[in-house]
Amino acid sequence: FEEDEAKQQKSINVAVAFCEWKGHRISLVDTPGFSNFLADTRAAVRVLDVACILMSAASGVKVTTGKVWGYAEAEGLPRILYVNKMDRDRANFARVLEDARKNLSAHAVPVMLPMGAEAAFRGVITLLPLRAHTVAPDGSGKVTEGPIPAEFAKEAEAARHALLEQVAESDDALLEKYLEAGTLEEGDLKAGLRRAILLGKVIPVCCGSATKVMGMQAFLDFVAEFLPGPADRPPVEGTNPKTKERVRRPPREDAPLTAQVFKTFADPYAGKISLVRVYSGVLSADAPVYNATRQVKERIAQLTLLRGKAQTPVPAVGPGEICALVKLKETATGDTLADEKAPVLLDPIVLPSPVISYAIAPKSKGDEERMSAALARLREEDPSLQVGRDQQTRETIISGMGRAHIEVAVERLKRKVGVEVQVQKPRVPYKETVRGTVQAQGKYKKQTGGRGQYGDCWIKLEPLPRGKGYEFVNQIVGGVIPRQFIPAVEKGIVEAMGGGVLAGYPVVDVRISLYDGSYHSVDSSEMAFKIAGSLGWTNALGTSSGT
Repeated sequence: FEEDEAKQQKSINVAVAFCEWKGHRISLVDTPGFSNFLADTRAAVRVLDVACILMSAASGVKVTTGKVWGYAEAEGLPRILYVNKMDRDRANFARVLEDARKNLSAHAVPVMLPMGAEAAFRGVITLLPLRAHTVAPDGSGKVTEGPIPAEFAKEAEAARHALLEQVAESDDALLEKYLEAGTLEEGDLKAGLRRAILLGKVIPVCCGSATKVMGMQAFLDFVAEFLPGPADRPPVEGTNPKTKERVRRPPREDAPLTAQVFKTFADPYAGKISLVRVYSGVLSADAPVYNATRQVKERIAQLTLLRGKAQTPVPAVGPGEICALVKLKETATGDTLADEKAPVLLDPIVLPSPVISYAIAPKSKGDEERMSAALARLREEDPSLQVGRDQQTRETIISGMGRAHIEVAVERLKRKVGVEVQVQKPRVPYKETVRGTVQAQGKYKKQTGGRGQYGDCWIKLEPLPRGKGYEFVNQIVGGVIPRQFIPAVEKGIVEAMGGGVLAGYPVVDVRISLYDGSYHSVDSSEMAFKIAGSLGWTNALGTSSGT
């Protein structure tokens, strides 16, 4: 985790890890839950097979919970809910469950129950099978599995019955068996639950305390047995860059390589690191990889599995794996890595639009270039940050998902690059326009004894609706102004529009119609008509009422 994450005790960036559990390698992607940093969450959701959405046992469903739920739903992901912090004050599993059913999904059903709450929380009850998992109170994390205590037996039986009914209702064949026998055999119940989770017809709800490692073993058992893996998910779809046809890639090692970069960050020692999800084929450390988005080959310096900052080098990864590739020079977040002989482009990762902007400038005048380079590197790590230049106010503008987002970017500029900056509200780039219709002449005539200059035009200036910009209409008939001079008139007008009559701000939302004029067969030129256009604009604007 970054220093700012450790300081604030919350995730700001995506982090990945993995664990081996009962013959399965489970890839984990930790995503931010704070609204200012949900862009990383949006990108990460694209590469998941299952979304595990955490809720606090004390506070239940929050606004960001609903947003993350929506991201997962939009991707068609199976979802599981985890009620965390059962040991905290005001922890109430039943209240949070009802909250989830009301605000997230009516299909939410417990597969685990807490034994106690707050300081009395001592473990969990699994409903498949019906067993109690009691955690030692000494903080060792040691779990004792055994029969369900009598005080929780009735609640556990009722919860298991509710789970059985929910699974039966998810499948017609299972429902028929249930109605005939009044129950389901264990094998049918487990297979039906797994299928219902995959289809989103059952949203399993688990519980525990992560910081005290209470309920974790039972949760991992459930994940390994019931949650879908890469082979259960539909083939990934993309576009053939040559034919533009949609193609599907099954999650098999013998299929062409298809992978996507969903996060980029800089490690102070390893350099640029790209987090990648492999959908099909095999990604090998000893072979170049083809970036189908940028149509370039990249050499992999190292292929690793990450667990926080710890890196485990591996020779290759296959479908479903999430890995880190070191020092891909050309590759950025959202890029597709593919087989060069059978390339495919996965759909781009769409990030939320920024909601707040600030003007940013270095505290030391000599740091402009360093700041620009550092901002470019920050954007590589966080594409939801946008940086641009306001040509009117001549300020550098940084935009993000909220004030905290901008503050983190500023802190990282100082900590990582040594550039101190100041941020402030951007100056308003005022514009001017007109309120009425006016007509005016622009005439430029200059004779110096030899060839002179002559250009004459009549224009009509009128307002347009807000946001329409600028419109030039050529209404010349009969050749009173030759066609080759008309673009010069428009050019003169456009250049003069940079400063209005009220306060010198650019003029917008106007229509200029060129409808009459005259020329001289010898003295007229493009320059003369450009000046005439500028004079016509100035005269028209001077007699109009501006706003």
